[in-house]
Amino acid sequence: MRLNSKDRAVLDHIARDGGQIVDRAVDWCAVNSGSRHLAGLERQRRILLDAAARLPAAPIEIPLSPSREVGADGRESEFHHPPCLAVVVRPEAPVQVVLTGHYDTVYPETSPFQVVRTRPDGALHGPGIADMKGGISVMLAALETFERHPEAANVGYRVLLSPDEEIGSIASGPILADFARQGHIGLTYEPALADGALASARKGSGNFHVAIHGRAAHAGRDFAAGRNAVIGAARTAEKLHGLNGQRDGVTVNVARIDGGAPLNMVPDVAVVRFNVRFPDAAAAAWFQAEVARIVSEIGDDLHAHLHGLITRGAKPFNAAQQRLFGAVKDVGALLGQDIAWKPSGGVCEGNNLFASGLPNVDTLGVRGGDIHSEAEHAFPESFVERAQLSALILMKLANGEIDARAIRAQMGAFGESR
Repeated sequence: MRLNSKDRAVLDHIARDGGQIVDRAVDWCAVNSGSRHLAGLERQRRILLDAAARLPAAPIEIPLSPSREVGADGRESEFHHPPCLAVVVRPEAPVQVVLTGHYDTVYPETSPFQVVRTRPDGALHGPGIADMKGGISVMLAALETFERHPEAANVGYRVLLSPDEEIGSIASGPILADFARQGHIGLTYEPALADGALASARKGSGNFHVAIHGRAAHAGRDFAAGRNAVIGAARTAEKLHGLNGQRDGVTVNVARIDGGAPLNMVPDVAVVRFNVRFPDAAAAAWFQAEVARIVSEIGDDLHAHLHGLITRGAKPFNAAQQRLFGAVKDVGALLGQDIAWKPSGGVCEGNNLFASGLPNVDTLGVRGGDIHSEAEHAFPESFVERAQLSALILMKLANGEIDARAIRAQMGAFGESR
């Protein structure tokens, strides 16, 4: 690979726009868009509609089906999500790229963490600045400037920005799968690690809830008639926790137990909520069998109902991924960026794309750290670095120095290339 004058012109334009790339991300972080804050998500979506309008095709909205939730009373209800935002540019082009990101954050409406400040070390400290409003700004900057390249017509792309990634992409998952099937390469804008490293292999993940129903009774005059759901939940939680260490790479995190009653009443409902991480499909199948067994053994005249699902399959570092990451490393070298990678126990939309056969790099966002905490931060110089990296990846896809079709074909087991 080499840089030519046409490539340099695009890269120089990104460098000149660096302040704007940072500033708009900072502005976006002032909008609270927690995954369940519908009014905030709507405000953020409208802002992104305006930002995406700078691309060659008009942005569209893709409605999402409601997802099912289990309340503290054990009953199911529907949660309605705002739409995804999508942009489809040159779907007839010989190379197709899928770019994804999410406009929700983990910070609820009531969080005190609402604005971006600059730390003494120069890092930007604020909600979503790394995960991933900074990443979306980088993505859009790369696409906007890529359009200046004379070979841009060789690449078509589909952008998808979703409102529910932080809660497992439970509604947008089918849309991600559909987009993945129409691409050769995927680029996702989760934050890189602080040193710029990418995530290579990823575990899979699922979120589950066990609703346990017993029988209410007066704790004094009729205690023996009661069936204590909280005790059933505690025993279930202990058994779930006991799965840790039984299968290599599988971890089960019992995160919460809802339930309880006045002290003079035997509680009749409780809900155990837990997450699983697993390294491969065989481990996922083992886990699901074990959970089914635990639920079936609830006993004591209690009734247990399992809710939830595996939302993201594992993402191994297979031959196609290795070839794609090698190409990204070569692109980084042209920019003086030393691109490395390491496995991650975290999950993201990259898992969804991979599950539908799309090789992808899913940590092309800004360099930062402490995500999902009130110490979340990003390094401002990384906005230009990462926008240039993505733009140059697109340029090398356009001129064939990165062979997208050959990489996609290496996914083999998932089907033939487009």
